[in-house]
Amino acid sequence: MLTLCLQLVMVFFRIGLFGFGGGYAMISLIQFSVVNDYGWMNASEFANLLALSQMTPGPISINAATYAGYQVPLTHGYGVSYAICGSAAATFALILPSFLMMWAVIKFLFKNEGNKYIQFIFSGLRPAVVGLIFSAGLLMMIDCDLIYNFVSGATDTLELAWKQENFGSDMKEHLISVAICVATFIAVYFYKKNPMYLILISGAFGFGIYYLL
Repeated sequence: MLTLCLQLVMVFFRIGLFGFGGGYAMISLIQFSVVNDYGWMNASEFANLLALSQMTPGPISINAATYAGYQVPLTHGYGVSYAICGSAAATFALILPSFLMMWAVIKFLFKNEGNKYIQFIFSGLRPAVVGLIFSAGLLMMIDCDLIYNFVSGATDTLELAWKQENFGSDMKEHLISVAICVATFIAVYFYKKNPMYLILISGAFGFGIYYLL
């Protein structure tokens, strides 16, 4: 368990150190680590992690770290007490770099916030953050192994396919998921509806369609 706990600390400390752009920008980094690099959970389990992290109060990256740190020991056969320790370790490791960096540079930034070089740096970071968020969505939607095979030269043709772990193989299910997403976006962006109610409504609708029917 100690080795697993140290791995959690190392992984989430690295994510906290290099995860520029806030919680959503960290999602792709967390997915690469817990799904691709270490195989602690599959893509479907990670999608559930994101759903729970979004629904619970607090920043999504911290919630994701807490949930992952709790779930990983359980999947390795450890008990709840070890899972709680893993959860605390992952959460602390994620926020520690931000705390240290903010404590170290906050005075410098306040003194030089009008500096043109500082403005250039932040101007360059903004599109990178958008790219990280967009890549996290693509990783959940599309089977990126097919793209990797094309880029690496393993295959001569580029193929795109839905990630079946998250979307299944039935096109009707894809259309329903897209319809829920579009309807939620319209309700939030154009009609300024409360996201909390939309989460509950979308969850109830999805439960009724995918589970009951």
